[in-house]
Amino acid sequence: MSSHYHHLSFLLVSLCLVLSSSAASYVPSDSILLNCGSSSEATDSDGRKWIADSTTSTSSLVSKNSNPATTVYQDPSLPSAVPYMSARIFASESTYKFAVNKTERHWVRLHFYPSIYGDLAPANSYFAVSTSDGVTLLKNFSAYITAKALTLAYIVKEFSIPPASDGSISLTFTPSDNHNGSFAFVNGIEIISMPDIYSEPAELVGFSDQNVEVGGSALLTMYRLNVGGQYLPASNDSGLSRTWYDDSPYIYGAGFGVTSSASGKLEIKYPKDTAAYLAPTDVYSTARSMGPDPKVNTNFNLTWIFQVDGNFTYLVRLHFCELQMSKINQRVFDIFINNQTAQAQADVVAWASAKAVPTYKDYAVYVTDGAGDEQLWVALHPSAAAKPEYYDSVLNGLEIFKLNDSVGNLAGPNPEPSALLAEAELSTEQPSFASQSSGKVHMIGSAAGGVAAASAALAICAVVYRRKKGMTGDEFGGGGADIIDPHLEGKIGRECLQKFAETAGMCLLDHGVDRPSMGNVLWNLEFALQLQESFESGNPVSEEIADKAAAVGNGGGRATVSEISEDSDGQTTTAVFSQLINPVGR
Repeated sequence: MSSHYHHLSFLLVSLCLVLSSSAASYVPSDSILLNCGSSSEATDSDGRKWIADSTTSTSSLVSKNSNPATTVYQDPSLPSAVPYMSARIFASESTYKFAVNKTERHWVRLHFYPSIYGDLAPANSYFAVSTSDGVTLLKNFSAYITAKALTLAYIVKEFSIPPASDGSISLTFTPSDNHNGSFAFVNGIEIISMPDIYSEPAELVGFSDQNVEVGGSALLTMYRLNVGGQYLPASNDSGLSRTWYDDSPYIYGAGFGVTSSASGKLEIKYPKDTAAYLAPTDVYSTARSMGPDPKVNTNFNLTWIFQVDGNFTYLVRLHFCELQMSKINQRVFDIFINNQTAQAQADVVAWASAKAVPTYKDYAVYVTDGAGDEQLWVALHPSAAAKPEYYDSVLNGLEIFKLNDSVGNLAGPNPEPSALLAEAELSTEQPSFASQSSGKVHMIGSAAGGVAAASAALAICAVVYRRKKGMTGDEFGGGGADIIDPHLEGKIGRECLQKFAETAGMCLLDHGVDRPSMGNVLWNLEFALQLQESFESGNPVSEEIADKAAAVGNGGGRATVSEISEDSDGQTTTAVFSQLINPVGR
């Protein structure tokens, strides 16, 4: 009897473990990773297997004029050679068809690496991508222009499409008729089933009695941020293979607030009515708040700004998990989206009923196409009306999705490269991909403070840009000394210039997750100024400043502005950066 009892107990415990494991992450019924243009199966750097599009049994390609191709230049910022070093080229309309589970939504991820394939230049590629259900995913799309504008080597477009009634998903690639010699291409395609995490309607901001039904729409992922935390690769997601990015590049102004994380003893507990795969534990374990000073907090908003396309409705999903407060009305704040109140008196503990319990809120907002309207602002501000114990606000994660319009369109225009990038290209006579040049870059500028600094910055950015595109390093005279105004020769400390150039180089890295946070940039600029003052005065830089700069500059931890502030309240911080590092409300 005893042995039967222990055996039954073991089975019950095992079943509970299996159920809790399945609840923690989602296992897709469809997972197709297509390495386009490849002739054999390959594995990427995360260990995921990609199948060749010429041998797969789960998909078919209908095309009258398509060819496999490879590129010889592998950009250092590519996360993996697979699937980016091979491509399928389409000279005319072509369709991939995938057999899928007809009861589930699916992720559709398209991977593009705009390199040279044979004699085809990436700048000549313009095309559209549509589904068999009439959804236009991309239109007149240029991966080359998009990557150039975003200073990225590769582009990933992620879509979520509703269940396919006929059990298949078709993707049609159509070269543009508006550009001579245009062609379409794709490096990789992911078709992965997903749970319906958009089934609930979202309240339309500005219209308290109106909701937007999201469940039947196709969506384009615009932004997915781990607020207050670090980059999370798809392998660290909760079964949905999503990538989460650092939020600091999108924060408005110097109001960075402070970041916090769950202590080792604090366990994140998902409520019964919330699926654990909505966001991974790592997202809910970190947060960004405004800081401890109520007087400062009541004088500014914690704000994020995003570039979006006009004439579309967007779903804004905010993830919350209170890591510090445990009672109702301790931290209460208002949520604004595009200067409209989305939520008054938000109280995370009241929503979740306890500390360390995740919750989320969905809001829909329509963005018009007027001049200057193509931005989406999310702002948090302490609620004075609620008279909370602490005047503060908090956020753990943020996602923004574009919803298809009334005719099934998700496509927007190609982004425009910045004026600074255009100037850099013109001043350096930018060569084609992976070409070599021995010409030097010279910058003629004024020696008057601000203009000289701007000239030096532009020149350094231009040098870094050329290096990123495969040029040799010998022409730069050992670190950029030959690009500075000759009138400044001998007036800028070599160490100061080197630190400034290093900072500019880090800011221009191809992938956003590799670039430093704004706090790190401010600290490096502060250190460069200290080095210049040391050069002029002959006094050495303090060991405290040098040690901190070494830790920040060498990646010894992504110091936040709040961390810098704690180290910068004394005599070591100069007045030039004190307003940025220690912001005060205005």
